[in-house]
Amino acid sequence: MLFHDANTCIGRPANAGLTDGASAGELLAAMDRAGIAKALVWHVAQRDSDPLRGNALLAEAIADHLDRLAGCWSILPTQTGEIGDVDEWFRAAAAAGVRAMRAWPAEGRYLLRGEVVGPVVERMIAARWPLVLAPNQPADWRDIHDLMGDFPELTVILTDVGCWGADRYFRPLIERYPNVYLEIADYFLDGGIEACVGDYGPRRLLFGSGFPTRYPGAMMLALRAARIAEADKAAVAGANLQRLLSEVKA
Repeated sequence: MLFHDANTCIGRPANAGLTDGASAGELLAAMDRAGIAKALVWHVAQRDSDPLRGNALLAEAIADHLDRLAGCWSILPTQTGEIGDVDEWFRAAAAAGVRAMRAWPAEGRYLLRGEVVGPVVERMIAARWPLVLAPNQPADWRDIHDLMGDFPELTVILTDVGCWGADRYFRPLIERYPNVYLEIADYFLDGGIEACVGDYGPRRLLFGSGFPTRYPGAMMLALRAARIAEADKAAVAGANLQRLLSEVKA
């Protein structure tokens, strides 16, 4: 199977210990060791420091590795003028090897609502850009449900959902909105992969490692051992994400 990782990050977290964080080179080394061909990556400074500075650091870090690494930039509201012209900003992102966006509304001090991020989200829908969201608490899930109610055609990748009752949050989204996907790095639920594939087909699941917080091999093993068809495993391992990223337009 070709593994295309939907959830990796680089950089040093604000509350890091001496060994926390990873560089692009360390990410690539971990991918080589595990047998992962490509990855979608974000920079921890986008969340922990300044979104725009984090975007720039990410672009610099992956510039020499665009054959294997695609970037995620962090979005911001347009009202403050920080990202400038929306179309030009997206063209710059595409030129930097970016193929998806992330949102950190709590850390960035904005709301994930249509009146706040509407112009950016509408541009994403028109050009098929995925928005990656990592819900960490019930309030985050409410925001995601509200956002999808406003923008039902938006492509969303849910990451780091956990394994304790997360189905009750994400299954209604998957059932109602055709472009919502579940990244499975943190989805260690007995029979969870099999149940999701059985209920929704393999198209809605994406392999992710959660590197460097988690070891890449853990979910690779879980996927290989899942009691689903080999073609379904291949779709989850990489084909689904390859398709999503190939549809992105500048």
